[in-house]
Amino acid sequence: MEIGYWLASEEHPPKVLVENAKHAEDAGFGHMLISDHIHPWVDAQGHSPFVWGVIGAIAEATERIQLGTAVTCPLIRTHPAIVAHAAATAQSLMDGRFLLGVGTGENLNEHVLGDKWPRADVRLEMLDEAIDVIRALFGGEYETFRGKHYTVEQARLYDAPKEPPPIIVAAKAEHAAKLAAAKGDGTMNTKPDADVVKLFKEVGGTGPIYGKVAGAFASSEDEARKLAKERQPNSALGGDLSTELALPRDFEAVAELVREEDLEGSLVFGKDPAKWREKLDEFERAGFRHVALHHVGVEQREFIEFAKQFV
Repeated sequence: MEIGYWLASEEHPPKVLVENAKHAEDAGFGHMLISDHIHPWVDAQGHSPFVWGVIGAIAEATERIQLGTAVTCPLIRTHPAIVAHAAATAQSLMDGRFLLGVGTGENLNEHVLGDKWPRADVRLEMLDEAIDVIRALFGGEYETFRGKHYTVEQARLYDAPKEPPPIIVAAKAEHAAKLAAAKGDGTMNTKPDADVVKLFKEVGGTGPIYGKVAGAFASSEDEARKLAKERQPNSALGGDLSTELALPRDFEAVAELVREEDLEGSLVFGKDPAKWREKLDEFERAGFRHVALHHVGVEQREFIEFAKQFV
């Protein structure tokens, strides 16, 4: 299993993200995944730089490591033609080391232009069409597209990549897994859901399957739990809350109900390598072969040194 490093855009300013990326490459990680937000989940996280600018800086700062979005939403806030343009440029800057992770997004980020937040089934339909737009533009020819959700008029990417970046489709439920199999070059999930992986493969899905092990790296479990509750209470939210709530203050209001024990299972607490390994093994048993490690705290250098034992 290839071990990667998670760059949380909600938790670090842009220059620090670039520094962390360089440290991760030096530590030997095989890949990095970076989130695409315009808002953090809660104000305690405190950041949310423009991901495409950060990717450009990471391309200059690194030489070997693969980098992908986890995930960008090519539906509302950013038109799929613009995502195609950005991804093509990222692939060029990174000399073919880029992958485009896409998903149906969260209201937290997608409401900002005043658009309606669609139902989940409509968002999946939009993502299906958006992938068609992106793949067409990767071809480097003039494209006109008139679909149910998107229109493109004679657009051409003059710096289209010779090798288009793989499109990895996030899937945490049945219909998304089927879309990932039909339209993606792989899939992604932040939970070790063996059933989704099995379905993805059964309906013809191929390519890498990416996951994430998140935790609070601290000197004691008690300290780790306090850190997790402060900076990542959203990890405990079930149902559709993570996709439906609109503002950090909404997440903070719900987080008032979150207890430290509610985070059990979704995060690793402390510095015990066995606990981190146990979670990695859970993903491996579920069929994941690429898993990124994520520490929710501010300081990352010590965590990167700790985590390189798993690489």
